[in-house]
Amino acid sequence: MINLLHGDCLEQMKTLDDNSVDSIVSDPPYGISFMSKKWDYDVPSVEVWREAMRVLKPGGHALIACGTRTQHRMVVNIEDAGFEIRDVVSWIYGSGFPKSLNISKAIDKMAGAEREVVSSELHRNKSCVGGMMNTVDRPRYNTITAPATDAAKQWDGWGTALKPSTEYFTLCRKPLSEKTIAANVLKWGTGGINIDGCRVETEENCSRKKSLVKDTPAGFGKSIAMGGNGHAQGRFPANLIHDGSQELLDLFPETKQGSAARFFYCAKASKKDRDEGNHHPTVKPTALMQYLCRLITPAGGTVLDPYMGSGSTGKAAMLEGFSFVGCEIDDNYFDIARSRIENATAL
Repeated sequence: MINLLHGDCLEQMKTLDDNSVDSIVSDPPYGISFMSKKWDYDVPSVEVWREAMRVLKPGGHALIACGTRTQHRMVVNIEDAGFEIRDVVSWIYGSGFPKSLNISKAIDKMAGAEREVVSSELHRNKSCVGGMMNTVDRPRYNTITAPATDAAKQWDGWGTALKPSTEYFTLCRKPLSEKTIAANVLKWGTGGINIDGCRVETEENCSRKKSLVKDTPAGFGKSIAMGGNGHAQGRFPANLIHDGSQELLDLFPETKQGSAARFFYCAKASKKDRDEGNHHPTVKPTALMQYLCRLITPAGGTVLDPYMGSGSTGKAAMLEGFSFVGCEIDDNYFDIARSRIENATAL
């Protein structure tokens, strides 16, 4: 079942029944005025999340994306709406580009001083125009200059921002209607997380046992070196996801505790993944959204995305065999989302 709602999500969700969806997976506005886009001027309000919670079944989970600068504002609004904050899933990637002001250069520019060119290296990168990657390589020069003024020399090497390498997904849950998780799951089909369905595949024999700890629920699923029992289906899903880039793999050397392979990995959306005609600037990779949908949605359940954008969550839900309800106010993105989601149903 696909239900795509064109319009403001707060108003569109009011047309949905109470307790009618099983999960919420969404990549809403981060509130950082990304690329000066009007839709990203603020994070969603408490009223939006309160309406989303009304539609969600008791015990149902939500995974809500946010950036590092406004995570606090997003979480406060979600919590004030009545959700229980359960965890934060970090998606780590190595392809972020620093957007830092070179203070030394800025000082020389303000003084009108010309800087000496120390070196200039030619690089060839694919260019991004209108949100789409250009298939033609274009030259880029990495020019290094020396400070010209005394003040610029004092502040040489100083900047204003770190390299972006992570985004967050707040994991939250609508309060249970029953006294226990077991009772809630039996009544509503919601309340749990799909652990086995999201285990991380490994070639290591995780079914072996160690005698370092007893056979207890606490030991179940831990890595072998930590004394847990492990699991033949793979490693226990963690609250960390990475993009598999060499830059990050180098941070996880092979040890007795394993490597980066012990975490689920998913690269940023490729040109192919974006699909023809999809020029949304913040599109998430389908594989990532599939994993997140599968993590918190029961078999045959319905996923809600109040901020559908170009339809990545909807496409992922279709590929996982779930039903989907999505809201989108932008005419262009709504058409793109509808096309992507409908195409996914034919795969």
